[in-house]
Amino acid sequence: MADRRLVLIRHGETEYNATGRMQGQLDTELSAVGRDQARVAAEVLAGWNVSRVIASDLSRAEETARILAQPWGIEVETDRRLRETDLGAWQGASHREVDAAYPGQRAYWKHDPEWAPPQGETRMQVAERAFAVVDEVMRGDDFDRGVVVMVAHGGTIGALTARLLELPASHSLVFSGLGNVCWSQLLARPQFVRNQGDSSAPAIDGSTVPLVPSSDEQWWKTPKWQLEGWNVHANAAAPAGAPSPDEGGDANSSNSSSQDLGGGA
Repeated sequence: MADRRLVLIRHGETEYNATGRMQGQLDTELSAVGRDQARVAAEVLAGWNVSRVIASDLSRAEETARILAQPWGIEVETDRRLRETDLGAWQGASHREVDAAYPGQRAYWKHDPEWAPPQGETRMQVAERAFAVVDEVMRGDDFDRGVVVMVAHGGTIGALTARLLELPASHSLVFSGLGNVCWSQLLARPQFVRNQGDSSAPAIDGSTVPLVPSSDEQWWKTPKWQLEGWNVHANAAAPAGAPSPDEGGDANSSNSSSQDLGGGA
């Protein structure tokens, strides 16, 4: 019964990121800077033991994934459920334009994950559609062969991370913005279950433990996800890219360095 590691990587920079425009599900491409960010990360992460790479079907995520996956020798799959939040009427507009046309709404959107932009979707809806992808992958043997990498978008990754950690809606926006080609790293482990026939409470010295790790071969159906890192980048000395505004979220800097995911990690 091995732990299962999932890495959720944000795409490289786009011109929309650089100029503070809201992309949502618009199919924008990587800028020259974004491609360089992905190439730098690919060189640093070449030694990772990766079993599968799945990307959002939007160009900026798919191209980032293909650059990252080349040293791993893995074909990239795409899944539209990993797309960024549908921002409805806000898509394509600058932050300033949205704030002028919809006073106070963008600020409130960052506060309430159950509120949607006009004609858009909520962060909770984003979390559920992306969670379905992880749930399906957990049913296969990909994690037994290595790390599973998903390349998506800042808003999607934040929402999905909160969903995997089972955070309540009121706490689902605790994560800072995610920089370009930075990632969220999570580990799935078995839940603890009640020891059959033992209803006693644990003793002070720990001699009686009422909960034991699940020995069920299908523990992955209800795993306990743990956060190993947020806003991690390929090289702390030369970050994968300065954080920039994404499809509506504001990204903050990170000093986290990459972890060695070689071997059987």
